[in-house]
Order: sequence, then C-alpha cells, then structure tokens
Amino acid sequence: MFEKDFDNRFLRTKLLLGADNLEKLHRAKVTIVGLGAVGSFAGEALVRSGVGNVRLIDFDKVSETNINRCLLATQDSIGKYKVFVAKKRYEEINPKCNIEAYNEFISKENINLLLENDPNVIVDAIDSVNPKVNILEEISKTDIPIISSMGAALKTDPFSVHVSSIHNTINCTLAKWVRKNLRKRGVTKDITCVYSSELPKNEAVVNTELLNEPREYDRGRERNTMGSMIIIPGIFGLTIAKLAIDKILKY
Repeated sequence: MFEKDFDNRFLRTKLLLGADNLEKLHRAKVTIVGLGAVGSFAGEALVRSGVGNVRLIDFDKVSETNINRCLLATQDSIGKYKVFVAKKRYEEINPKCNIEAYNEFISKENINLLLENDPNVIVDAIDSVNPKVNILEEISKTDIPIISSMGAALKTDPFSVHVSSIHNTINCTLAKWVRKNLRKRGVTKDITCVYSSELPKNEAVVNTELLNEPREYDRGRERNTMGSMIIIPGIFGLTIAKLAIDKILKY
C-alpha cells in the first residue's frame, strides 16, 4: 500500500474516485504496446492517475517528426529509444510506480511479453496491420481486457472520435483491414477500440497509392507517411486511459 504522505500526489484523484479505488489503481498492472503519439498520452495519463505497475513495449526511437504530437519527443530525446525515455519520464512523475521497459518489437515469437505478468488491462497503440492483428488474435484467446487504437492520422475533428467494437467502425481504413484479417483467422470476438468516423484527408499522404489498403508490414519495412497533429492522437490516448481505468475499477 502506498504511504499516506505519498498519496498527496494523487489527492485530487482520491477525492474524485475514493480511497478504495485509488488503491485499486496503485495495485493495477497495465501493459502498453506502442509509445507513439497515442501510446504516449495513454501511458502518461495512466501513470498520473496512480496506476502502480506499467509495462512498456516499443522498439522505436524518438525522431524529430514525432515532436508535433508525441509527449515523449523533445529536442533532448531525439534518437533515444522511446521505452527508456518513457520510463525515465514516468518515474519522475511517480517514483513509486513500477515501470518495466522492453525495447522489443512484438511478434509471434515474443508475444508472451503481453501476458506473462498477468496484466489487468492491455493497451494496443501500434499502427501497423500485421503486428496489431497478431496481438488482438492472441489476446482474444484470454479474458484480459484490451483496448485498441485505430487510425488517428489524416483526421482533425475531435467530435468524430468514438468508442465501439471494432466490428462497428466506419471511415477508418486501419480498422477495416484489421477486422478483415481477424475474420480470416476466425477471430470474431468484440474488441473495444477508439477510432474516428471522420472521412480521412487523402491529400495528407505522401504515398497515396496505398491509402485505401494499408501495407501489411513487419519490422523494418517502409510505411506511408501520413499527416497528423497532436489533437486526435491525444484524444485517442486519453480516451484509452479512461477506458482502462474503468476496467481496472470494475474488475
């Protein structure tokens, strides 16, 4: 149990949710895979809310182009691995939080990283089709709640962000192709996702020939460069954090 004097960091949370619920958050375990724009907001919101055990998984480095939308991206962090930047930042926010950082690309060979610590909730904040499908397929075999982010790029309208089953999304190309691939694998389970119903801004893509069919890539392959800014990924990440907190407090 967290010491009483340390709980002052989370006094406002305790006043809002109650001491028992704050203690649930302190004891909770959340795994976050993907620390880009969406994942950085989700992770920070969970740590600032008092979640006491966070496992971070990402293989990528902070780049200069992340600065316009990712909380981890600063001039000092460019070129550093995102998981280690996040671990340092989150430990400065809450030194009592147990942060595990895995500089890994999730594949079928190491997907056990998502499950081996028996998390209360898993956050999927990656943006590539095959790895996302692999994750969702594996988690669908368990009772562990997972919240998945769909495509936040090419969108600008905050009022078009929704929470739904992945089977009920509209105007989201990533959700469309993830859903199609899941069905090919026989996965029909409802998966909670955050998505935008706004029609994408097609002109904001460097390689427009693949806009309507996201490349199903593995680590290292080139991806389309899509326009985005902080608003929509930020809303996605904060919404995911709220959903994760709700599941922790419920179960």
